[in-house]
Amino acid sequence: MAKPKQFVALMISFVLLTAISCELSALKDQVRVGVILDLNSKVGRIAERWISKSHTDFYALYPHYRTRLALLFRNSTNDVVVAASQAVDLIKNEQVHAIIGPQRSAQAKFVINLGEKAEIPIISFSATSPFLSPTETPFFIRTTHDDSFQVRAVADIVKAYGWKEVIPIYEDTDYGNGLIPYLNDAFQAYNIRVPYRCVISLNSRGREIQNKLQTLKQRNGTTIFVVHMTASLGSKLFTQANKAGMMSEGYAWIVTEGLSSLMDPIDHKVMDPSMQGVLGLRSYIPKSKKTISKGGSINGLNQFGLWAYDTVWAVAMAVEKASAGIANPSFLKPNTSKTSVDLASLGKSEMGHKLVHILLNTKFEGLSGKFHLFKGQLEPSVFEIFNVIGETERIIGYWTQKEGLFPDLNNHNSKAMNELLKKPIWPGNTVEQPRKLRIGVPVREGFTEFIKVEFTNNPSKPHKFSGYSIEVFMAVLQVLEFPLPYKFIPYEENGKSKGSYNDLLYQIVEQKFDAVVGDTTIVANRSTFVDFTLPYSESGVSMVVLVKEDEKKNFWIFLKPFSWDLWLTTGLAFIFTGLVVWVLEHRVNTDFRGPRDHQIGTIFWFSFSTLVFAHRERVVNNWSRFVLIIWVFVVLILTQSYTASLTSMLTVQRFKPRFADVKEIHGHDYFVGYQKDSFVKELLTKQLNFDESKLKPYSTEEEYHQALSNGTVAAIFDEIPYIKLFLGKANNCSKYMMIGPTYRTDGFGFAFPQGSPLVSNISRAILNVTQNDHFSDIENKTIGGKAKCEGQGATLSSDRLSVYSFAGLFIITGAASMSSLLIYTVSFVYSQWPLLNDIHPETSTSFWSKIIYLMKNFDKKDLSAHPFNRRESRIHPAPTSPEGIELSPDINNMHNHSRIANEEAENVDRDEDEIHSPVHDDISMEAPNTSST
Repeated sequence: MAKPKQFVALMISFVLLTAISCELSALKDQVRVGVILDLNSKVGRIAERWISKSHTDFYALYPHYRTRLALLFRNSTNDVVVAASQAVDLIKNEQVHAIIGPQRSAQAKFVINLGEKAEIPIISFSATSPFLSPTETPFFIRTTHDDSFQVRAVADIVKAYGWKEVIPIYEDTDYGNGLIPYLNDAFQAYNIRVPYRCVISLNSRGREIQNKLQTLKQRNGTTIFVVHMTASLGSKLFTQANKAGMMSEGYAWIVTEGLSSLMDPIDHKVMDPSMQGVLGLRSYIPKSKKTISKGGSINGLNQFGLWAYDTVWAVAMAVEKASAGIANPSFLKPNTSKTSVDLASLGKSEMGHKLVHILLNTKFEGLSGKFHLFKGQLEPSVFEIFNVIGETERIIGYWTQKEGLFPDLNNHNSKAMNELLKKPIWPGNTVEQPRKLRIGVPVREGFTEFIKVEFTNNPSKPHKFSGYSIEVFMAVLQVLEFPLPYKFIPYEENGKSKGSYNDLLYQIVEQKFDAVVGDTTIVANRSTFVDFTLPYSESGVSMVVLVKEDEKKNFWIFLKPFSWDLWLTTGLAFIFTGLVVWVLEHRVNTDFRGPRDHQIGTIFWFSFSTLVFAHRERVVNNWSRFVLIIWVFVVLILTQSYTASLTSMLTVQRFKPRFADVKEIHGHDYFVGYQKDSFVKELLTKQLNFDESKLKPYSTEEEYHQALSNGTVAAIFDEIPYIKLFLGKANNCSKYMMIGPTYRTDGFGFAFPQGSPLVSNISRAILNVTQNDHFSDIENKTIGGKAKCEGQGATLSSDRLSVYSFAGLFIITGAASMSSLLIYTVSFVYSQWPLLNDIHPETSTSFWSKIIYLMKNFDKKDLSAHPFNRRESRIHPAPTSPEGIELSPDINNMHNHSRIANEEAENVDRDEDEIHSPVHDDISMEAPNTSST
């Protein structure tokens, strides 16, 4: 009996407790909160389910709270007008104190204005358009972050893979349009080009989307796409892209957070195979310690569901704090009209301002992470990057604003350049990164040191590319800040070059190649349709000609040091100097007297003997000595210069071109050669005015050698790197030489499409390579050892010494001789002038008779001159004393007198020979007899 009684007592107690609990629950303050969702969409239905779960979980954890949210759900049916109408109904008729939603940004734009008028917070967990700003509308609170936070992460992904052109594809809504300005700015900061933008209407059908995709495909330039749209439109896009063949190898797709966060609701039929290889990013959701109500699982829950869940918690906590001190919070409603849609009749929430303030300062640990609003919205800390593989996804990396990209969340402090992200599986089920740069490479027959293409018969084996240009390009790739996938494609037809270099470069314009790597010269006309990088080689066009035969075998090489004009000038200077000295010395120096033939010989002998300083004649006239000092100095310089020049000719290896310049070739109408398919042909015809019929194309070094050696062409014009390589082969340095002038070009460069952002990156890398020591190793490995030809230059100078080299010396010695001769002549005429009037004073003499008289006197000895006075004093007796007694000289004076007397006796004998000569007949009659003692 006791047990039934106890059971009945327990039942009665349970009933009483339940009744008391229900009564207490009824006594809690009910705060109405509206929820506007698009319940026709999968996202809306998921959000509704998780909002209800959040409501249940919160009050199960906090049953003691005095307030309780009363959630009023409304369906916007994906219509802006309906969403606004539902908001008016909730505010006016239901008197809600807050509205969660609406789901889309376009709807939120109108509802926010209503909330501001009614002073109630509009709290959205899914309206992510940057056009909606919580800082400008204080009653708008976003419990997620706006889309602009992800643009840097998207740009970093594009940069990490080295892509320089991207096409955004987005929907034509506020949500889609709001991100594009921020995305363009992020791309521009990394020098990433956006050549085209594709906008798709939200209501577009499959055929319309297909047409837009075909337009993108036909552009054949950019195959990297960034997709920013909602799930419903995104599923259509990728289905049509798969049909268009744009989900194959060579394409890359990146989806933004809006579509990435909604991957789970998308059908598996869409994810496989339509989205295979797609990259996406979304906010990283850390594992939460929170538990949710029965039947709920965090696994498989998308981000919008998590944000919706945390939003309800935040509103419930804020309402509890805001209602403190407000008994039964009411809605102040003016009685202006009874019409349910009259906006003027909207009331104002009594707790709206306080509720907004508390929400902005609410902090807790939610399912989506830390809930903390900054400037009215959440601020993400980490994005995760995933790769769609089959029906699943694989996380390949993470991104933070501080660290950028890194492959592992737990260890991202040490990351290599090539380990920013784990290797994904790309569209087409390949690990080869899209998009490989299609690089055109010229095919050469000769000069393969610059570019060499080795073809393989096996299609499975790639062709082999080598040479100077290839080595430089590979070195450039190593110093680039990002990886640059590429594929070399030879520009060939049946193993031969398919066209000229201009034709090859024009393939870039036709979008058959993305770049050209080779020995392509930067010239003005090519820069009108492609962009070149900075040059990586020396520049200029010159010509190579045959070398003249060795002049050492020439019999007359001793005449080569001086030019003919210098030889003639030097000879005349010798004769003139000898003649001047003879004139100055003739009347006072017996060495310059005698028969006519003897005097003529003396003139030539004396002047030319100064070459070796072997002249024995003494000069006694001071003016002669002055002339001779200057002349000996000139002779010394001439002989030393001649010796040095002749020694150089006989000992130093010298090369003389057969043709000195272009004018000489033009004047003889010779043929000239050029490199086949080169721009040099245009330079010859347009700049140097060669007739095209006089031009002959050649391809190899052997053809150059044959054409020059057999005289087919007088010269071959080519760029300096090729000429140096040609001269460095097979002892060509001794057979040919390069001569100027040099026609300027800008050297070799890599070509890209006009406006390509790769040009600046590659140019900076070229500077780093060319200024590095490794660059000289590349040159030595490919062309350096073969292109050195010592002793030759681009310009030539004459080895002969010309009269202009010694013009100053000749002027000095000529001036000295002429001035001395003039002074002597004036002095002689002045001294003889009085004698002219004493000849026949009674008769007037003619001018010519006076000249003859002066010439006769000039031919006589000047007995008053110092040399003759000294001689007479030495051969006459010594003077006696007044008493007639001769002075006795001392012993030394006697010996000196005897020696001088002997010398003077010899001179007297020589003078007597001169007196009896025919030239001196008149002198013998007038001169006193000095021989008698």
